[in-house]
Amino acid sequence: MNWLDKTLITAKATILTDTSRAKAFGITPQNIDVAIEERAELFKLVYPEFCEFCINVLKIKTNSEEMESFHDISRSLLWDLWLPLGLKLANCRENLQRPLIQGILGGQGTGKTTLAQAMGLILAKLGYKTLSLSLDDLYKTYSDRIQLQQQDSRLLWRGPPGTHDINLGIEVLDQVRESNQLISIPRFDKSAHNGMGDRTTPDVVSDIDIVLFEGWFVGVRPIDPQAFDQPPTPINTYTDREFARDMNRQLANYLPLWQRLDHLMILYPKDYRYSLQWRKQAEHQMIAKGKSGMTDMQIEEFVNYFWRALHPELFIKPLLKLPQFVDLVVEVNADHSFGAVYGKEAT
Repeated sequence: MNWLDKTLITAKATILTDTSRAKAFGITPQNIDVAIEERAELFKLVYPEFCEFCINVLKIKTNSEEMESFHDISRSLLWDLWLPLGLKLANCRENLQRPLIQGILGGQGTGKTTLAQAMGLILAKLGYKTLSLSLDDLYKTYSDRIQLQQQDSRLLWRGPPGTHDINLGIEVLDQVRESNQLISIPRFDKSAHNGMGDRTTPDVVSDIDIVLFEGWFVGVRPIDPQAFDQPPTPINTYTDREFARDMNRQLANYLPLWQRLDHLMILYPKDYRYSLQWRKQAEHQMIAKGKSGMTDMQIEEFVNYFWRALHPELFIKPLLKLPQFVDLVVEVNADHSFGAVYGKEAT
């Protein structure tokens, strides 16, 4: 008996036992049989390419002894999360009868780019053409950001609110939603200008069904300024608090862009400080391979800068309790595995 056959024996009870996840994916006792059959058929279509994706794109290296463990983990991830998510997005697209704009909010290391790639693979098997768009693709040009730094020396790095071309993002999403013509999609080359980055050759696309729009503060909204009277570390000094307040004000300019989102999901670390741990691991791996990387002190300075700009405890945690803005939450564990899944009941 193969893995799928074994899974199907207990699938009904297992899926319905996790009531929060079942509701998030629109699964009920009434439709569970159809949902399982649909997921099983999609699993058969997707799994061979998904394995190749894990090895060739995610660069997961396995030897013969690790192969069975790799298959167990990848099959479970696909079955429990990515397939039902893909089916949910496909259903949302059908209900809209126009291109779906799906927002994906996640900090560094949460897997938002990987998720978008996996969804592209799964949705293609369902007959949907996806477009992955990052908030990074909307950065202002190199010359514009140099001018910004001259005007505000606190903008040490690209990324905080104010460093993006919001109108460009609105224009792109509106064109995707309303047009079947060829559309120019901005792309950003982070390596240009010695790592300062700049716009590069755009992609040209047409007939997009689903946009996966991801970024570290996609969908994040301004908060009550009083929250900065006694903020969490590393917003420690008067200067830190003023910077945080200014970034909060800048967020208001992004609201017209967020209004283009049909749905928003959050990849939510159970502890926001995981992102610092993950960044250090990534840099250590790069250095071990003989590549250049930041020291631990430089990493801490870098990560703390973004926490001062938009602290996760102030800006992301409250979103979890706002179902009018957030449809789905996927918790991320310290080892990058996914935990609880919850959100609004699918309609």
